[in-house]
Amino acid sequence: MRAVALSLLVLAAIVYAVTLGQDGFLGFVNAGAEASMVGAIADWFAVTALFRHPLGLPIPHTALIPKRKDDLGRGLEDFVGENFLQEAVIRDRVGAADLSRRVGVWASEPENARKVVHEVMDVAAIAVTKVKDHHIVEVVETVLVPRFREEPIAPILGTFVVEAVRDDLHHGLVDLALEELHGWLAHNQETFAEVLIERAPWWAPDRVNEMVTERLHVEALRWLNDIRNDPRHRARKALDSMLARLGQDLLTNESTQTRAESFKLRMLEHPQFAATTVSLWKAFRNALLEALRDKDGLLAQRLEQELVAFAHRLLVDHELRAKLDGLAADAAVFAVSRYGSELTAVITHTIEKWDGKEASDRIELHVGRDLQFIRINGTIVGGLVGVLIHAATVLVH
Repeated sequence: MRAVALSLLVLAAIVYAVTLGQDGFLGFVNAGAEASMVGAIADWFAVTALFRHPLGLPIPHTALIPKRKDDLGRGLEDFVGENFLQEAVIRDRVGAADLSRRVGVWASEPENARKVVHEVMDVAAIAVTKVKDHHIVEVVETVLVPRFREEPIAPILGTFVVEAVRDDLHHGLVDLALEELHGWLAHNQETFAEVLIERAPWWAPDRVNEMVTERLHVEALRWLNDIRNDPRHRARKALDSMLARLGQDLLTNESTQTRAESFKLRMLEHPQFAATTVSLWKAFRNALLEALRDKDGLLAQRLEQELVAFAHRLLVDHELRAKLDGLAADAAVFAVSRYGSELTAVITHTIEKWDGKEASDRIELHVGRDLQFIRINGTIVGGLVGVLIHAATVLVH
């Protein structure tokens, strides 16, 4: 575009030289060519003065961008901050984006949901593998144990026991324990008998001991079966009463609270505590990794189903979409209000690091093509104005 603008100036100069001193029609051409040269040179000076000194001459108020690039950066920073990073603008754009509906449409496709789940599972698996055993030990010893030492355990246990008994939450655990104990007794009669015979008097005949242990085994099975099948069995009521009393004692009885705290401290000070924690973590990690790495497993299938179901809900639940869009707008506003100044400061810091000539060259590469049209237009408009002035002059004379 520089070449085009320069070519027009050269053309105007040639035409001016050829028609110099002519009258009539060529006089008009000569006046137009003369004015075109003036317009082209004037606009060349204006455009060039933005980026450098014309002809290298240190004329005042030229090479504006190299000299004032820092001011330009600060002005651009203020402009972006004041016109683009305002709460009203952000909320309007987030609302217009209709994010939740678009997410719902996209995620409702099983193939897209599968991609998301697989990606999340891969990232989660990587994150789990990054947690080493010594990290768990450090967290336990430096964070959890000191915290557990300071936090009284009795009120927490007492509240949990009282609420569990009140809501019958322990019944499921009791049923499971009875089922397991009944099954163990049914399949381990010999072990049961051996334990009892060890406590029998030495003088008792073996046959008597066998009859007693067999009878005890039968009665124990019957007793456990009765408890298991009767939700209102006296043993269950006794257990409920005992747990309720324990919960209240943990909340109100100083002696019980002291024993609970002592037990807690013995557990925390035991050398096997950290090792047990690591063992539990390893078991959990291995199970979790196995589930995360099985892309066709139950975990992946369930996550896909839940994601698709949630996406379908997004499409039909207008209130949920509005709530999520509001949360997205709040998050964007929070991020901009907290970090917006740092984001716009990147503009100033980047331009400040540029060399003056480098900044001028970069800006000229982006806008210089359009600026050359100023020179071209100046050449053409100048020529037309020159013709009009010549015409007016001829008419006056």
